[in-house]
Amino acid sequence: MSGSTSTQTAHAIQARRQHTEKLLARVQDALAAMRKERAAVTVRAVERRAGVSRAFLYQNATARQLVAEAVAQAEGRQARSRQETVEAVEASWRERALNAEDALRQAVTEIQTQRRHIGELMGRIRDLERDLSADAVQRLTTENTTLKQQLRTLAADHHTLTNRLAAARDNNRSQDRKIAELQALLLEQQPPASLRPLRPLRDHT
Repeated sequence: MSGSTSTQTAHAIQARRQHTEKLLARVQDALAAMRKERAAVTVRAVERRAGVSRAFLYQNATARQLVAEAVAQAEGRQARSRQETVEAVEASWRERALNAEDALRQAVTEIQTQRRHIGELMGRIRDLERDLSADAVQRLTTENTTLKQQLRTLAADHHTLTNRLAAARDNNRSQDRKIAELQALLLEQQPPASLRPLRPLRDHT
């Protein structure tokens, strides 16, 4: 009689162990699928996806650890994603400011070159005006007028680029402030409830 009881007990223990292993396998499969889908990991979500009870997720030490680790990993991925977004925005605004500065430097160089050319032509006109024919003087005068028009155009472009650079710098400073505020918020933010250690439920019966 005692031998039969022991056998039944052993069978019951073995059956319970196998059932627990099946439930753990379902939890692992559910967590793997959620990681692949980058879905939010919570106890409620794992409960639905794995088809297990919430009591099992809390009371079984292995299941509790699996869920806690998955939650921590998911939160880590989200934090990295937010940081990457912040860095991408910052890089975009910095690149725009650098491009505006390059264009402004090129415009300034071109203006200086044109001014030197105009000065040289004016000097040639003054020095050679007595010896030049009327047609030559007219050609030099026309060329000088054309250069002056180009200079006015370049000056207008310079003004436009200066305004763009100022706007880009203002936007960059604004983005820097927003980024600093976001980084401070991320550092100061308390971990969400889903990251809190999972504790086994107490039996109040």
